[in-house]
Amino acid sequence: MKTLRAVTFFILISLSAYAQTNFVELRTNMGNITIMLYDNTPRHKSMFIDEIGKGTYKKALFNRVIKDFVSQAGELDESILADEKLHPKKRPRRLNAEIDSNFIHKKGAIGAGRDDNLQKSSYFNQIYMVSGNVLTDKQLDELENKTRRKMSQKTREIYKTQGGVPHLDFNYTIFGEIVEGLDVAERINKVATHKLNVPVSAIIFDARVLSEKETKARKISQE
Repeated sequence: MKTLRAVTFFILISLSAYAQTNFVELRTNMGNITIMLYDNTPRHKSMFIDEIGKGTYKKALFNRVIKDFVSQAGELDESILADEKLHPKKRPRRLNAEIDSNFIHKKGAIGAGRDDNLQKSSYFNQIYMVSGNVLTDKQLDELENKTRRKMSQKTREIYKTQGGVPHLDFNYTIFGEIVEGLDVAERINKVATHKLNVPVSAIIFDARVLSEKETKARKISQE
């Protein structure tokens, strides 16, 4: 428990430079998770809020869970792409990427799923929560050499203490992070799954946008 509190505190402190305005609660059958949406990714923030309003995340499922990697929710790639194949004259619905170097695939980050399009544009109805592992300096050095991309000391420290999946950075849009219920997210990521990474027991959730009054009452950090 002490470790969990320390990680949660670290997450909140790392947000001190950003005053965020929108929070979403995922009410799952394994516990509740509160997500802070980044104002610096406005299109993805609006997209997620709009999809919640449409009911996309009502009785939704975490349908692909890969231990120590990510927990994916919403519609599966296969069903999205199959539907698009059935309607070839209809342009695939994608949201332009908003990849911000300040937002990385640390544990607890929220990203938008996508296919292999070169523009790295996102699906409108698929999200994922990052789990990952704590990494060593050697592992981070090897990744830097492979990607030819230098990490900041701050980023390295996050991956060495909090953990995550750094090889996904700059390939998917991260548009929020968990500020409450990280322990719930980690339990979800460790559930038993079938061969195709589908949870053996269904993980169901409803998403709702918290009001400003609720945010203040629960003392969720916005500064």
